[in-house]
Amino acid sequence: MEERFAFLAEWYDPSAALLRRYQLLFYPKDGSVEMFDVKNQRTFLRRTKYDELHQEDLFVGNRVNVFSRQLDLIGYGDQYTGNKLGSKKERTLAMIKPDAVNKMGDILQMINDANLILTKAKMTKLTWKQAADFYTEHQTKSFFNNLVQFMTSGPVVAMELMGDEAVSVWRRILGPTDSGVARKEAPPSLRAQFGTDGTRNAGHGSDSLASAARELEFFFPSTAGHGPANTANCTDCACCVIKPHAISEALTGKILHSISAAGFEISALQMFNMDRANAEEFLEVYKGVVTEYPNMVAELCSGPCMVLEIRATDAPKTFREFCGPADPEIARHLRPDSLRALYGKTKVQNAVHCTDLPEDGILEVQYFFKILDG
Repeated sequence: MEERFAFLAEWYDPSAALLRRYQLLFYPKDGSVEMFDVKNQRTFLRRTKYDELHQEDLFVGNRVNVFSRQLDLIGYGDQYTGNKLGSKKERTLAMIKPDAVNKMGDILQMINDANLILTKAKMTKLTWKQAADFYTEHQTKSFFNNLVQFMTSGPVVAMELMGDEAVSVWRRILGPTDSGVARKEAPPSLRAQFGTDGTRNAGHGSDSLASAARELEFFFPSTAGHGPANTANCTDCACCVIKPHAISEALTGKILHSISAAGFEISALQMFNMDRANAEEFLEVYKGVVTEYPNMVAELCSGPCMVLEIRATDAPKTFREFCGPADPEIARHLRPDSLRALYGKTKVQNAVHCTDLPEDGILEVQYFFKILDG
């Protein structure tokens, strides 16, 4: 029997306003896919080779793109798939503390190098009450007030990481709690490189699956309610969207590092999963103007994207110059150090979207951080 993996998947059909359920089969031998319509009990897509889907994309809770349909994987289709792909998969909360936010590009690279997948991310500034609630177990300890004071002194970046044994892998990346000890015992660790002491130690990681579930719920509530607010200023800004292809090619850390190294301030950051209607609305100014519009929409909703508020003097103009021409081939000739020259592939998969018109900077940032995150 040839190996195959089975998943239950849902697709929202906008024309019928219905959630449709499919069984999605993936054959790792040749990377082909097959889909069955669960309700009507019939083949929806005959077995077809599809190079855009990879085995590492297949986990419950992920959104995958199959022939420009966004499918949410909601369950394993059989015991074999659950045992083979699901048993060691964990989710954990990773947080970049205020002292290391300017190093987030390097930190994301470390996460990626450890084969962990970033599934959610949000920059936020905790209030005293939020920080005290988050660290409630340390309330009776002598360092509690110092810790809360430090955690509210600037923005933090909260992230959901997913992967095999994610809880222990992320804690290993962090290293010992005390940065001084980390420098002696684990020099390559995050705290050894970016931390100062036992409180100002660059990062936080859940210590168990139970803590991870509680801490993820704190920042990314699954039920009603809204986690801590984003940090968007919506003044003197440009919008940058790291496109789904760049995220799946593990370029996020490098792009963030390049942006910071060029002297731009990343004043807000959040990951979004765009649906087609939102992508069409956001990119509407390009409709009828550039021939790539339909493909740009398809790219933007093909997986998670990361949205940044960029601040600098004359941000829309200077940041647009830093991104370079929309076509990476032209960018490599004219602006070889620009983001699109370094990380883009095609005019559609050109690594980043940036605000093109000065008057659109605030509107684009508001679209994500006020409307979609509202």
